[in-house]
Amino acid sequence: MGRPPRFPADAILDGAARLVAAGGPAAATTSAVAAAIGAPSGSLYHRFASRDLLLARLWVRTVGRFQEVYLAALAHPDLDRAAVDAALAVPAWCRAHPDEARVLLLHRRADLVGRWPAELDADLATLNDAVSAALVDHTRRRYGSAAELTRVVFALVDVPYAAVHRHLADGSAPPPEVDALVRETVTALLR
Repeated sequence: MGRPPRFPADAILDGAARLVAAGGPAAATTSAVAAAIGAPSGSLYHRFASRDLLLARLWVRTVGRFQEVYLAALAHPDLDRAAVDAALAVPAWCRAHPDEARVLLLHRRADLVGRWPAELDADLATLNDAVSAALVDHTRRRYGSAAELTRVVFALVDVPYAAVHRHLADGSAPPPEVDALVRETVTALLR
């Protein structure tokens, strides 16, 4: 049995996330990521063949981590609680994961990587499928059809995104006061 890697992929991705959160995608050069985690550059290239692959994996991992929390909240059988919990999962996740939140909500996928590595095509093709399906399912269960999908997406995606974006852009966490506003808005929209 081999020894565990000194610089596992998650440690490298965490270092890249800190750099992107602090200075934008351009700050996450291979040498800067290596320096941030105290690793030789070769350790990065051992895990990721290129900077594009490193940042693409960061994006995919970050989306997956966020979606796991969001989908768990939206899966609650009580529709009102599911809606509010899903919307509130956004500011809560941003407070718990500030670097990842800045990566995900302040930068578009295209900002991170000039050319997406072909090996991620399958991941990227289905990246948002589970959330899309959960929002359609929630809409059908709530309204009896998917006709109100725009309303549900506005309430459960656009409202919480708007509530956190300004704070993340300022380099701060969304204050707890936004939770009450998100709750009130979501409840009013889905009434």
